[in-house]
Amino acid sequence: MGLPPLASGPHGTDALRPLLDTVLDALRTGTAARGGPLPAGGPDAVAARVADAAGDILPDRGDPDALHVLVTALAEGAADPAHPLCAAHLHAPPLAVAAAADLAASVLNPSLDSWDQAPAASALEALVTRALARETGAADALVTTGGTESNQLAVLLARETHGAHLRLLHGENAHHSLPRAARLLGLPEPVVVPAPAGTLDPAALDEALTHIPGPHLVAATAGTTDTGLIDPLPEIADRCAAHGARLHVDAAYGAGLLFSDRHRPRLAGLEAADTVALDLHKLGWQPIPAGLLTVTDTDDLAALHHRTDYLNADDDTDAGLPDLLKRSPRTSRRPDVLKAAVTLKTLGRTGLGALVDTVCSLARDFADLIEEHPGFVLHAPPTISTVLFRPAHATDDAVAAVRRTLLATGRAVLGRARADGRLWLKATLLNPHTRPEDLAALLTLVEGHTPR
Repeated sequence: MGLPPLASGPHGTDALRPLLDTVLDALRTGTAARGGPLPAGGPDAVAARVADAAGDILPDRGDPDALHVLVTALAEGAADPAHPLCAAHLHAPPLAVAAAADLAASVLNPSLDSWDQAPAASALEALVTRALARETGAADALVTTGGTESNQLAVLLARETHGAHLRLLHGENAHHSLPRAARLLGLPEPVVVPAPAGTLDPAALDEALTHIPGPHLVAATAGTTDTGLIDPLPEIADRCAAHGARLHVDAAYGAGLLFSDRHRPRLAGLEAADTVALDLHKLGWQPIPAGLLTVTDTDDLAALHHRTDYLNADDDTDAGLPDLLKRSPRTSRRPDVLKAAVTLKTLGRTGLGALVDTVCSLARDFADLIEEHPGFVLHAPPTISTVLFRPAHATDDAVAAVRRTLLATGRAVLGRARADGRLWLKATLLNPHTRPEDLAALLTLVEGHTPR
């Protein structure tokens, strides 16, 4: 038996071509076997099917059918974000062109920790990050794995700039990664600012900034995870400016509105932020991971500077080789920027904006269906593409049970969120191919599984 072929090099494409056919056939087979948005049977049943397909995962002799068998098992057991009834999380179906670009990134396998491992990828990353930074009014951006890493990096840059006594202030609606970042970085306990209407209260923020010793880092949110609400960014920016506080905006969800002429005004005030978290595997339809952190003052990036002789020796840097270690706290980094670059170039602002407009419109349509149905209660009109609803007169226990029943049968995937003291079903609509009849079918399924 000869050596296994490589994916790149002069013969890589010849080796890949039949394997791609195998993968595509396995994806088709597994998806057909699943038949819905989620595999039926719950965790134990799925685990048993995967274990049966995998068998001995490290046999003495290799199995030439392993690729087909395991990809089929993964597809059959997947939660398919491209299925119109899979609407629980901020988990978008990736665009085909982005997935194809991601294959090229995997095949070429550049690592963005030194220029000699990623000559073209490092140049492309610089172009894309600066272009996206300009969208938020910033000077530069760093590639991250998503909103969580972006938020943690924002807190790190703030701490390194303002010192270990930095105090994080965030709304009670903020993503969990923000207070977690403060704990991981050894900062004082964060101050939680009230968000009585689901968004950070500027008056309460002003009160906290007045009475709590600084320096301060204020974290606002543009697109909350549970409801998709956007904090009043202009008012928050004004309060930060008045008190000399640093401002970070977690726009991991909402930043996609920047592509839409119709919805972009809802992010007014974003340009006042020192840092902004973006996440293109949400309203950017990228394969995970695809995050960025924009930075207004590039001097802040000095905190990431690190020298190691085998990657960025001083004489190499002086000779003009780019220093990539200062672009991330990670060392090995895959070229996730390629899929974003291909998507931006292929669709353009108009194409991406149309996708954003479509899913926002779907959310409004679904909210209208709920309001017109006597058996359901709508929490509030959607801000972006998230809709909270619940069966009328149902208890919280019944709401939770409906969701779990749908998961166990594999018929639909809905999330859950707590708001106004009650538990709600959450539909996050990120599939632009969803049709009105799919929305009606989702509501019918929930109605049919609600105890009476």
